[in-house]
Parts: sequence; structure tokens; C-alpha cells
Amino acid sequence: MSKRAYNFNAGPAALPLSVLQKAQEQLVEYQGIGMSIMEISHRSKEYEALNNETQQLLKDLYQIPDGYNILFLQGGASSQFAMIPMNFLRPGKVGSYVNTGAWAEKALKEAKLFGEVHVAASTEADQFMRMPAQDEIQIHPDAAYVHVTSNETIGGAQFASYPATGDIPLIVDMSSDILSRPVDVSMFGMIYAGAQKNLGPSGVTVVIVREDMLKDLPKSIPTMMRYGIHADNNSLYNTPPVYSVYMMNLVLKWIVEQGGLEAVEKINVEKTNLIYNAIDHSDGFYQGCVNTDSRSRMNITFRLANEDLEKKFIKESEAKGFVGLKGHRSVGGLRASTYNAVPFEACEALATFMEEFRKNNS
Repeated sequence: MSKRAYNFNAGPAALPLSVLQKAQEQLVEYQGIGMSIMEISHRSKEYEALNNETQQLLKDLYQIPDGYNILFLQGGASSQFAMIPMNFLRPGKVGSYVNTGAWAEKALKEAKLFGEVHVAASTEADQFMRMPAQDEIQIHPDAAYVHVTSNETIGGAQFASYPATGDIPLIVDMSSDILSRPVDVSMFGMIYAGAQKNLGPSGVTVVIVREDMLKDLPKSIPTMMRYGIHADNNSLYNTPPVYSVYMMNLVLKWIVEQGGLEAVEKINVEKTNLIYNAIDHSDGFYQGCVNTDSRSRMNITFRLANEDLEKKFIKESEAKGFVGLKGHRSVGGLRASTYNAVPFEACEALATFMEEFRKNNS
């Protein structure tokens, strides 16, 4: 195999090499059954075992307490923006949303189609370059739930800790930082995440939802958009994204092999510190976009003096084997997405390149 690229794509994103090799090994035949995992029935005992094992791996890694359902759905996290208010935003209730950037805004916009919403806090006045403090979040007295986006992939801001919401269920979009650190699942009514950043390839969305939230859901919700239907059918109401679940299973086993979430978080801090140090010690050549206390460990955003210099950075980095360092088209700049599967060596190589580029262009 030729040398692998330094993959800093924001999603779909890097996968562990050992996971890809295992998938390659099992591509044609899965566990001696004479078929690929992509060819088997989702009603087969082999897939049922895979489905259940994948749920158990998630439960073990997050130490998910009893009273939660783990669902594997389709449509990406963007479908959840609609499913959440469809299921939980009852008449007379309000959806409280914390607006922290592009993805939080999308969730807020979708919820407005289904009921009354309230902005509990917003950092728009600061260009979404920070996360709000606990005392800034004003929950509506009639809130059905509070929705937050854990990590803003585009802007590069991340909640260091999650807001306390009392008896109001906290729903969090963890699409870009799920399983990057330990969390206390019991503080959430629901966690959801698209797989294509930290869990596997695109195609499956994980939902971890407290069972009491699934009681008495409106009968007017279309069947496929009803969380209770998927919970009652163990995520097998319709044909699931079999291969994506299989890949997620391998990624979860890889996380276990790394030592679990405490070990993964430690590695993430070490490798992203390499890049943040390159920014902070550049005498202003590189400028970090996000307030220090809200910096993401998954998406590092930074700027150079002008767009021409940023274009030169991209061109020269690509020639060195770096991929995905161009900022999102909506904000420009530069971005290094350092998800779990991005190896320490890739971040080390990027930090070295950044220092060389600074010396050659100062």
C-alpha cells in the first residue's frame, strides 16, 4: 500500500487503519457464512447478533445506565433536527435551543416548522467563537427540552462541560465529538450523532434516549419518524444500514483496544495540543479563531494574515500529503479535524509543517 494521506477531513473522516484492514479481510465473507455482511438478511441471526453486540459495546464504553434505549437510525443527524420536535414538542410546550453556530442554527430552524421555539442562549454576537456559560442559558419555563450542540464542526467551538437543566430533558447533538471523552449519560434525556466523524462511515445515526421520553408519543407522527417504533423493534423496523453498523462495531472495538474513553481523551488532548501550540507560539502568524476556553478537541480552526497566504498554505500542505485543511466554505480559513482515528503522528507532522511554513513565509 502506498503511503496513507494525513487525513484531516471534517466528515466523512479518518477511520482507524486496523479497522479498514479488518473490514477488507471480511469484505467477501463474514465469519465463515459464505457471504459478505452486505449480503445477509437483517433478520438473520448473524445480523441480530451484530446489532446487539454493537449496542452493548456502546453501553459498556459510555457506562449507559438502565432505562435508556440505543437506536441505530438513518437519515443522518439532520433528520434528528426534525424528529426531535415531532416527537417531543407537544402543544403548549416550547423547545429551548442554545444557538452556538451553524449546526445549532439548523436544528433551531427545523424545530420552528413544528412548534414554538425559544433561544435559551446565543453566541452569535461573538461570531460563535465561544460557548455560553451556564448563567447565560435561560431555559423557558414551559420548555419541553433543552437542545445543545456539543461541538460546532464548522466554527470549532466545543462545550467543555454541559449545562445543567434540572428536570428539563437535555438533548445534545454529539455528531462531531461522540466518544471523544467520557460523559455522564444520566444527565441527558437524549444523545444523538451521525457516525461519519468518530463512529464509522456515513449511513447510520446513533440515538441514546431515555425510555421515559418515549411514553405517549403523538400518534400523528409518521411511523418511520417515531422513536418508539424503532425502540420497540430494536432498530429493525425496516432494513437498517447493515454495513455502517458493522463498521461502527469495529470502531467501537478499536476504542476498547485503545483503553476506553479515558485513554482516548488523553490521546486527543496530547495530539491537539501539538497543533494549538503551533498556533499559540507563532508570534501571531497563525491566529486561533475560538476563545481558548471553548476550543474544540475535534475541529481546530485558525487563520493566516490573508486569503492568499491561506491558499498557499493549502497548496503546499496538499503537496506534503495533508488532506482536508481548508476551512468550511461558509467561513473560510483553515481547519484541522482531529477525530479519534486521526493518529498522533499526523498531528505531529502537521505541527512540524506549520512551523516550517511560518519560517518560510514570515
